[in-house]
Amino acid sequence: MTNKSASKVLSIGGQEVQITNPEKLYFSSQIKVTKLELVQYYLSVAPGALAGIQDRPVVLKRFVNGAEAEAFYQKRAPEKRPAWLRTVTLSFPSGRTAEEIVVDDTSGLAWIVNLGCIELHPHPVRSGDLDHPDELRIDLDPIPGVSWDDVRRVALEVQGFLDGVGLRGWPKTSGSRGMHVNVRIEPRWTFTQVRRAAVALSRAVERRAPTLASSKWWKEERHGVFLDYNQNAKDRTTCSAYSVRPLPDARVSTPLYWEEVPDCDPAEFTIFTVPERFATIGNPHAEMDASPGSLEKLLELADKDEAVGIADAPWPPHFRKMEGEAARVMPSRAKSAAKKTAIKKPRVKMPLITIANSPDKAAALAGLERWKAKHADIASLLAADDVLVDSMRGRSSTWTRIRINLRHVPEEQRPPQETPEPDDDPTREWRERWKKRGSE
Repeated sequence: MTNKSASKVLSIGGQEVQITNPEKLYFSSQIKVTKLELVQYYLSVAPGALAGIQDRPVVLKRFVNGAEAEAFYQKRAPEKRPAWLRTVTLSFPSGRTAEEIVVDDTSGLAWIVNLGCIELHPHPVRSGDLDHPDELRIDLDPIPGVSWDDVRRVALEVQGFLDGVGLRGWPKTSGSRGMHVNVRIEPRWTFTQVRRAAVALSRAVERRAPTLASSKWWKEERHGVFLDYNQNAKDRTTCSAYSVRPLPDARVSTPLYWEEVPDCDPAEFTIFTVPERFATIGNPHAEMDASPGSLEKLLELADKDEAVGIADAPWPPHFRKMEGEAARVMPSRAKSAAKKTAIKKPRVKMPLITIANSPDKAAALAGLERWKAKHADIASLLAADDVLVDSMRGRSSTWTRIRINLRHVPEEQRPPQETPEPDDDPTREWRERWKKRGSE
């Protein structure tokens, strides 16, 4: 088959966009969706999808072999790209820069989807001002075992709090297990200030709903629904409105009206149902840009927290240590290291063992089930939040680490750390090479 016969050229917005391998299956385990059908989905909701990414630099998260295969992140724009597709140059906390794609129209949207971008990952800035975000992002991330009802309850607590500080939140399903609430803000605060406001908001919502919501960064301390304030740190992106997620049923991160939140079911929003919903009711977030809000009240709340001795929350691990930041070490390790007194401290209260490491989340979860079967008596003692499923960022892709917190298991019954199964940490070789270089 020639390249010409293996591709399809679409005329979109006055531009010709080549869709390579249009019949290639991008979803195949539970449903069948080809690359061309994915492009057609995005074109059917283009006004809504573009509202989330237009005039913003976009990180390309590419699933070149479909939703069931490993993805990789590509910050830099491909060298071979249409002349009509523009770029901007971003700087990152590492000091590096990258020229990233900016999507302006439906032709650009179709072009990046053809690259394998099943979901869309824009930065919270516009191309004309890359240093001042115009969006505060509230990511509600439930820990394993937490119900969807609790996610919705926390979302409504967020709405109530935002109303109290004069801000309007725009909710959407994450397309996975959580919800996102985006807030349009005036672009006059730095990334550091926006993140500081997000930390204050997360802590305030935790105070409003202490049994449901958590602002704790370390997974061993979390409960309920975590409000991930670090999604507002520079260089972090989340999937935008109408993004298709790489789940077996091709769910969509779907904008909602607040009155829909108490009864919504994320399983109802898929690549097959959302186009009709969009055609019928339009985009619930269509007016988001109309009234940008101020972060002043949130920053005043942050000042009050600081005044009573509440330190800055931990930053993502690849950021340099920040002034005023709390210790960037897991609480269990901090307790283990606190042996400065003459009296020996009791055993570590949060003992963790690693069960599985793998670029394939399904393989890691299968390893967890094998461990549970092997240690059935121990597994029966675990609480839902004792199973820590971490999505780890590698150098260019994500991988899954699964750990067990044995805090609810009597010390004499705790199984030792065994070799994880599977044990495929894609960063291990790089870390060992880096450690060796540092010791030379």
